[in-house]
Amino acid sequence: MDIGHLRELVVVFGTLGIIGFGGPAAHIALMRREVVERRRWLTDGQLVDLVGITNLIPGPNSTEMAMHIGRLRGGGAGLVVAGLAFIVPAVAIVLVLAWAYVSFGQTPTGEALLYGIKPVIIAIVAVALVAFARTALSGPLRLAIGAAVAASWLIGVNELVLLAAGALIVAGVRLGTHHPWAALGIALPATAAVASVNLLTLAVVFLKAGALLYGSGYVLLAFLRGDLVERLGWLTDAQLLDAVAIGQVTPGPLFTTATFIGYVLAGVPGALVATVAIFLPAFVFVAIIGPFADRIRDRPLTSALLDGVNAAAIGLMAAVTLQLGMEAIRDPLTTAIALSSGLVLIWGRVPSVLLVAIGGAIGLAAAAAGIGP
Repeated sequence: MDIGHLRELVVVFGTLGIIGFGGPAAHIALMRREVVERRRWLTDGQLVDLVGITNLIPGPNSTEMAMHIGRLRGGGAGLVVAGLAFIVPAVAIVLVLAWAYVSFGQTPTGEALLYGIKPVIIAIVAVALVAFARTALSGPLRLAIGAAVAASWLIGVNELVLLAAGALIVAGVRLGTHHPWAALGIALPATAAVASVNLLTLAVVFLKAGALLYGSGYVLLAFLRGDLVERLGWLTDAQLLDAVAIGQVTPGPLFTTATFIGYVLAGVPGALVATVAIFLPAFVFVAIIGPFADRIRDRPLTSALLDGVNAAAIGLMAAVTLQLGMEAIRDPLTTAIALSSGLVLIWGRVPSVLLVAIGGAIGLAAAAAGIGP
């Protein structure tokens, strides 16, 4: 075990857990800046492969990316250290906001801060997308898949369906349609309804979410509504939306929504139980699949499937970035922030954390001057 490597992982992913606004696409772009461009731990090709592998398993994608990188850098200990370093700062921030919500009955949104940060995040993601596309979209077939996936997601097609389609199309073209295929099905287990909040049932709800939820963290809203609002009656729709809003306006993984809900329902013990339950499956899945990840490229079938998933994943990232960009870049100031951030990123000598801090400061100054949100 290399203590120096573990310390590096704490610094890198702890920082990303504090500045990582914008969801999985932004988190992955920030990781690329740190582990590909600045530290050269991985190549773009290796990072794109990890994106594809992560999309094949349930759980929070960007958190699992942190774990994969941690495992490659520091083995099993690195997996745990990187995952915890990314999760813990976000959980601490959400816990404070949950306390304020319960104590004062309102949700701090940080609109002024995000007004300046979001355009910076869009620039970071856009620069990363260009680099990823050079690797993942080589050749007309994968380029066409990426474009088709982006367009399909924007009109509402499920992302898991799109990832599977991308994988099967590339494999079918490369290996032929007569290659034997295996289909996997996942059954969602039901849990018994209970009349009052208890920690065991709370753990079961969030363990199920962490173990079975594919795709974007935003799917979490529908998933938890079925259990916590409709079946158990523990939350109202308004409370659930407040919880998801907190996850959106705070850095780190959106799954920290579980921390907020756990605190609202059962205080600090509830927050801890919900947080551990929703993130625990990700540690298990990455620990299981991680040792086999390097072998995927060695086999024609799995390599073709991975290429298809990668192309589809880049298409999804592009679509999400377009959607977020339309929301974040909405006036001359945010346009200027995004363009100048992009130019600085291409220049390549300014850390992402500094750009995010500058963007937040501009947002606060703009709000104070009456020209912000």
